[in-house]
Amino acid sequence: MLLVIGAKGMLGRDLMRVLPGDVRGVDIEDIDITSPESVRRLLLTLKPRVVVNCAAYTDVDGCESNTELAMRVNGEGVGNLAAATREIGALLVQLSTDYVFDGTKGTPYGEDDEVNPLSVYGKSKLLGEEMARKNSEHLIVRTQWLYGHGGKNFVETMLRLAGERKDIAVVDDQIGSPTWTLDLSLAISELIDNNCRGTYHAANRGTCSWFEFAGAIFEEAGVAMAVRPQTTAELNRPARRPLFSVLDCGKLTHDAGLELEGWREALKSYMERRSEAGLS
Repeated sequence: MLLVIGAKGMLGRDLMRVLPGDVRGVDIEDIDITSPESVRRLLLTLKPRVVVNCAAYTDVDGCESNTELAMRVNGEGVGNLAAATREIGALLVQLSTDYVFDGTKGTPYGEDDEVNPLSVYGKSKLLGEEMARKNSEHLIVRTQWLYGHGGKNFVETMLRLAGERKDIAVVDDQIGSPTWTLDLSLAISELIDNNCRGTYHAANRGTCSWFEFAGAIFEEAGVAMAVRPQTTAELNRPARRPLFSVLDCGKLTHDAGLELEGWREALKSYMERRSEAGLS
């Protein structure tokens, strides 16, 4: 059995659709990953062969003022899962982020590049990686700029704001790869199926700025919206962001035989599914 923790979240929902075979999903009402007792009780009862952890504290700016909570959920919580999966002989699949890098390299980051998180969120996710590596048979999947159905994300925020404003300012000096949770789920499935272990990067192909991404969203939605560029410094958010955090996904292609579609093609497919679902 494959167990998805955080099954009601944006990524968890798509994983439940994509993962093959016997898949079970649990969420916060079933397990508290910050409690070793809660984790051990559930995992020893279900005895899954693979545990995919999608549970996380993902409010990047909120983490700055809630450091202890961020470390407890994103770091120590993974340690609890690692200990329990090791006890039952299961694989732990841990989701991580481009925010473990500082964005100063200037070229796409490989899995073995030096990490240097700028924010509490990035530091907490790096702690989660370290906990997984130290204590379990693990598969760590770093990704970035996620969007999907049923969750708070940049695409849905832009579409909501289109109904409230005539223009919007979006940062144009942060570069990354927007990634659809459905495509990420396919990558995770392939990595598991190919018995991959260690650390992998998985993101949709191609790069853009948040400013370019916003423009593409409005174009695909057929919405007239004036988008103005602004700098990260002008936005002045609590948490520092890496300015160039593109992930090199060549290892995913080499080891699992999968290259994810381009970010613009993925966005088009996502918008078509939104339309089919009657969402505006």
